Amino acid sequence: MNPFLSSETWQRLKRNYSLQAGLTLLVLLLLTGFLGPLLLHSDPLEVDFSIALLPPGAEHWFGTDDLGRDVFARVVHAIGIDLQIASICVILPFLIGTTVGLVSGYLGGWVDTVLMRLVDILWAFPFYVLVIAIVGSLGPSVGNMYIAFTVVVWISFARIVRGEVLLVKRAEYVQAAQVLGYSHLRIVLRHVLPNVITPAIVFMMADVVLTILAVTSLGFLGLGIQPPTPEWGVMISEGRNFILDGWWISLFPGLAIVYVGISFALLGDGLDNFLRPKA
Repeated sequence: MNPFLSSETWQRLKRNYSLQAGLTLLVLLLLTGFLGPLLLHSDPLEVDFSIALLPPGAEHWFGTDDLGRDVFARVVHAIGIDLQIASICVILPFLIGTTVGLVSGYLGGWVDTVLMRLVDILWAFPFYVLVIAIVGSLGPSVGNMYIAFTVVVWISFARIVRGEVLLVKRAEYVQAAQVLGYSHLRIVLRHVLPNVITPAIVFMMADVVLTILAVTSLGFLGLGIQPPTPEWGVMISEGRNFILDGWWISLFPGLAIVYVGISFALLGDGLDNFLRPKA
């Protein structure tokens, strides 16, 4: 038995197959993204027209693109880029949205009214329309993508956390802490936050998948990572003109996105089961 976990917790972890499968797939992906570029001999940016549009084979596992670049090398190098962008585009909104949801739900009154009206205004715009409008206005770059996703995505976390806070702040232990004269900051951090953060964490796992899809969509539209940097959305966009003669150019980046989606979906489902309060 693990000395850092109780017997009951350890047994729950052992029976949580979704969490185990998601962690396994994610660890394999991270190892591939970290070790792959160090072990591969192919340069993902090297152009060689003499081997352009070679199908998958022993020498080029995922084939080559129209410029003779190794697709496998480009897919592997894109792992770190896409995961890094997706993580930052989720973590920043998570922190901002959780803070806003805590403040809004706990204080209530005019503070809640002002913050929620701002959330309602942003919520009225379709996600992709707002993101594309922001990136299109600021210009295609990684930094502007961070800004666009932070501006748009935090509202989801704020709504989730606020709803949980409205329930928790009526609990007896919160009211007892208020009667004892504890500061609002202590009550929020010690008594409210630990009991409302679970749904936001679970949503964050699902949101990573949606963010990766959004990032690749921006790359497909030419508003994300700019060529020749290997990125799954850019690769899919580059391969669309060769879908009949070079189907592998778009297929393997697409499969990489599916793999990431399955990994985080299993991880989110496992975390939901593990963190959910037991009856």
